[in-house]
Amino acid sequence: MKNRDREYGIHNIQKTRLDDIDISAEYDIQSTLAEGSFARILLVRHRRTSTKVVLKAIHMELTAESEFNREYHYSYYLSPHPNILSVYPVAFTTENCFVFAQEYAPLGDLSGSVRAGGLSELYCKRIAEQLASAVGFLHSLKLVHRDLKLENVLVFAADMSLIKLCDFGATVREGTLVTKHRCTWQPFLPPEICELVSNERYECKLTSDCWQLGIIIFVCMTGCPPWQSADISDGAYCNFMRWQKRKTTKVPVQFRAFTSRFLRMLRRLLERKPDKRASVTEINKYLKDMWMDRKTSGRASSCGVAGAGAGASSSAIAISRRESINMYLNQLDDKTHLVDESKNRLKKLLTGYGLETTIDQKAMTKRVWEWLLQCDHQAIPRFENV
Repeated sequence: MKNRDREYGIHNIQKTRLDDIDISAEYDIQSTLAEGSFARILLVRHRRTSTKVVLKAIHMELTAESEFNREYHYSYYLSPHPNILSVYPVAFTTENCFVFAQEYAPLGDLSGSVRAGGLSELYCKRIAEQLASAVGFLHSLKLVHRDLKLENVLVFAADMSLIKLCDFGATVREGTLVTKHRCTWQPFLPPEICELVSNERYECKLTSDCWQLGIIIFVCMTGCPPWQSADISDGAYCNFMRWQKRKTTKVPVQFRAFTSRFLRMLRRLLERKPDKRASVTEINKYLKDMWMDRKTSGRASSCGVAGAGAGASSSAIAISRRESINMYLNQLDDKTHLVDESKNRLKKLLTGYGLETTIDQKAMTKRVWEWLLQCDHQAIPRFENV
């Protein structure tokens, strides 16, 4: 009964009372931590209490009030979990923005910590365990995050002993009919979503988060995603699927540095059929196992993504990878006039407070992809008997 009451409470989204507040009268704006098409993340100091907090300012022209209420509601009620970002009971409007307050992560997001070659196995296990706990908590309440990626994991300790999941703007109840979330990176999307046509609606399932968590763990271990897109047009993904279905015994090149136990975990999380995909709690079964194969990790590079077939040369792979990334980055320039106008208005608003804003979404994306491009300098290894 207690779980049922808790689940009812989390889904009972109330309209939030929003007073109109002048940010400059209440806060000293110190910097812009991040900027997207729909919102800015501001580091501020509350003048009366001298408390340093983060304000998420979401532009009204691009977000309905009901959508803001949903994001703030889930963010606030989920935040008691130790691995979910704390959100405070502070929400208001200011000029053209909806705003709510949350805690400050001094070390930024996970994309700033992962570089070419990935993190240590110990750090990756700490990240996996904490994210499995956070996402498992969401799933126990029948909620789907839908946008698990490096930028939505905030770092509070350099040794990864404390990380927190954030950004619940796309979070919905399991079974909700939705369209593809436009801000999620293509390499993180599960195949059932990659296969959708534009604006096609689908029923949201918990297992889509399980796939995305598996991709995050792979990126943390290697420094780059295993493929550019989980569909038949991607050679690296097709090779993985052939091995996944046991049509070949040859482990795909980007997975050869891993132990059999870790491969088993990835196989379970990256199962193509959503109904057969393992839950996030599956990760806990493998935390005491070795993940990196010490015999092959020195020889095998994990940067062979999109197009890395057995016969592909290192230069061809580098060109394919660079073209894919540049194509993705160029898509960021194809924003509508409304988005550009909204960003300009928000920038003008903040400039009026004496804050110079220089961060944009494309710069953030380039920062995250820099370690993927660094793989171009590394020769793809030749394996015997492939």
